Amino acid sequence: MIVGAAMLALTAVAVFLWHSHNATQLSASGSAVPTEEQQAYFPQLEFTDAHMSVAENFLGASVTYLDARVTNKGTKTVRRLDLDLTFVDMLNQVVLRERAQPVTRRAPPLGPGESRAFRVTFEHMPADWNQAVPTMTPVNVQF
Repeated sequence: MIVGAAMLALTAVAVFLWHSHNATQLSASGSAVPTEEQQAYFPQLEFTDAHMSVAENFLGASVTYLDARVTNKGTKTVRRLDLDLTFVDMLNQVVLRERAQPVTRRAPPLGPGESRAFRVTFEHMPADWNQAVPTMTPVNVQF
């Protein structure tokens, strides 16, 4: 019993430390709360040519796509951009929220005046979704 209690305590400590480490990384990445500088830059990011489409995957299931273009109208180079995508129903009630990253650190940065197409894939869409393009709201930008 003593060994079992000690193992349980060690597991609890390990889970706590792992969880707090991930929370620290989230804060350090800037995606938890944007700074005033980041918030002030959000209007410099323009989203155009947005449209939704549906296709079948190789298993015969439907996959929904959002295709759009982001333009950096500001003076800074964007190295990462996180968006909240909000889908609504016919009564304008939120039925789905997703996070997208049209600019990541794995891709070339988006320089001032540059545009880039991006695609977000959705496996399952709510049945009551109004079929419209989601609202795209920047929540994090890193320079």
